[in-house]
Amino acid sequence: MMTIVLIITSVIILALLFFIIKKMPQTPQDSQSALIMQQQIDALRKQVSETLNGNTGLINQQIATLTSQVNGQLSSVAAQLLNSQKSVGDRLDNAAKVVGDVNLSIGQLSEATKRVFEVGKDIASLQEILRAPKLRGNIGEFFLGDLLSQILPTKFYTLQYAFKSGEKVDAVIRLGQGLVPVDSKFPLENFKKMIVSGEEKEKNQARKKFVGDVKKHIDAISSKYILPDEGTFDFALMYIPAENVYYETIIKEESSDGDSISSYALNKRVIPVSPNSFYAYLQAIVLGLRGMKIEESARNIMETLSRLTGDFGKFKEDFETLGGHISKAAGKFDETSKKLEKFEDKLLSVEHQEVKGQLKM
Repeated sequence: MMTIVLIITSVIILALLFFIIKKMPQTPQDSQSALIMQQQIDALRKQVSETLNGNTGLINQQIATLTSQVNGQLSSVAAQLLNSQKSVGDRLDNAAKVVGDVNLSIGQLSEATKRVFEVGKDIASLQEILRAPKLRGNIGEFFLGDLLSQILPTKFYTLQYAFKSGEKVDAVIRLGQGLVPVDSKFPLENFKKMIVSGEEKEKNQARKKFVGDVKKHIDAISSKYILPDEGTFDFALMYIPAENVYYETIIKEESSDGDSISSYALNKRVIPVSPNSFYAYLQAIVLGLRGMKIEESARNIMETLSRLTGDFGKFKEDFETLGGHISKAAGKFDETSKKLEKFEDKLLSVEHQEVKGQLKM
């Protein structure tokens, strides 16, 4: 900045001197002075020119340095702008991906909501179906048959087994020479009332009716299906296809006062079972059947061994008899062999005697 000011000042001074010289009168002395001043002006001009040239080089150098710095700064700024644009682009891409994922999740959520709505409709339809006692019974029978088919071979159970009286039990399980009756019961109506009742009084009334329904089912199973004269064991199973109903029937009732449902059922020789507990019963039955099969196989093996022992005794007797016959035959063979040798010796002796007689003749 100072260099520029000096240059401008020098140019102004030179201009003023030149202007003064031009305006001054022309005398010999003045001419001599003008010549000297002209020389000084030339020298000053030369000095100014050299200063200007030097300053111009310095200015050019500074401008080049400044340009380089500006270019460096511009490159840095451009790189930063490029990185910023890339970062912004990546963020926009991520944002677009997130938006896409959100839209996909919303779509999936919408589909899930529709499925939940459909399930709700199915549950409502199932509730409508379960209002009919006959349909409830059919569902219980279906669950019972399906569970039996998953665990037991078909030869060990029968569905819809008919007694001589014409009564049909949902299933019987064959254990050895006996039958275990299994009947499905689904006391749902008063159970639902007991669950949805808000007041304690209504809940207790619904529970009493529910307990009464369960005891009626127990009485029916005990009187219709426990028939030892027709090959059943002295007990039967009441299959309750819903765990929550079974819980209210047996487990929760245990804590109440008075005669509980479980005690009443045991007195009637009826054992209530739920899907889970019945599964455990069936597993125990499977183990028992395996034990019976092993026992039967062992019994068959013992019978086979007994027959083999008898056969071996007969064989031994025949073998010993054969040995005796062989021993006697060997004795006879030795005796006959000796006689044969003696007979042979006699033949040879006679033959020698005949030969000798012929020679003498």
